[in-house]
Order: sequence, then structure tokens, then C-alpha cells
Amino acid sequence: MSEKVYNVLFVCTWNSARSIMAEAILNQMGNGRFRAFSAGSHPIGEVNPMTLTLLQSLNHDTKTLRSKHWDEFMVADAPRLDFIFTVCDKAAGEPCPLWPGKPIRSHWDVVDPARFFINEDRQQKSFFDTYLQLKRRISLFCSVPIIQLDAMAIQQYLNDIERVI
Repeated sequence: MSEKVYNVLFVCTWNSARSIMAEAILNQMGNGRFRAFSAGSHPIGEVNPMTLTLLQSLNHDTKTLRSKHWDEFMVADAPRLDFIFTVCDKAAGEPCPLWPGKPIRSHWDVVDPARFFINEDRQQKSFFDTYLQLKRRISLFCSVPIIQLDAMAIQQYLNDIERVI
């Protein structure tokens, strides 16, 4: 019997940087145990070019990454979500859909690297710092013994990840 593959959705308002990075990181780090997606409540319709450049430089597959609305995950043939992470305060504070299947939800606030444009070097550093923070959190998420824990214990573990990193 094969091990369950968990579907994970990362949400931020614009779906152009943080949630896109998280999708790419988990799809690479998850070793087939997780299938990651991203979406936004108000997607801008394109992935931030600095996000794509950074992910490509770190050998992430970017071919399927795109900015999309979270409504795509509310249709009948959408993947049934097991986990949903909001990665920005704005998205966490918005009324969210009633996701089918009662996925476990957690909020991991991460600073928007696109907000801090002082000069190109500083902005690239901001994108890389955001990437590293997400990667550390996702690494911890990948180590959660999901099959051995009940939903409350998993929820606590995921909330603790945000407080630690």
C-alpha cells in the first residue's frame, strides 16, 4: 500500500512571491509525500519576476508556477486539500472560503519581499531571506510525523513552527 500524498495550499493575497516560493520549495523538499499548490485571494495574475529568477537559480522547477485565485480549489475536480497555510497577515485576516474536507490550517506570516524596494541588491537579498525563512519552516513541516498524530497535535506543531522561525 502506498503512502498518502498530502495536498498543501499556500495562500497569500497577491500570489506572486511568498506563496509561489512555498509551493516550489515544498514540491522539491516533499519527496513525493506532499503535493503543493499556491493561490491568492486577489492574485495579480503573474509571478513576480524576482521570484522566478531566484527559484530558477536554486534549481526549482518553475514551469507550472502561475498566479491564480483560490476559487480554483473550490471546484469539484480540485485536489482535496489536507493543509492550508496563509503566509501573509492580509490573507490570514480575510474571510476564507469554507474549504472542502476540513483541511488543517495554519498561519505563517512572512514579510513580503516585494514591498521593500530600496535598490535591486537589497530587494534580491529580501527575496532570498524570505525564501530561506520559508524553506526552514517547510523543512520542519516535512518532518512532522503526520500519520502518528491527531489533528490537534498536528495543528499545535504547525503553529509552533511559525513562533520558532
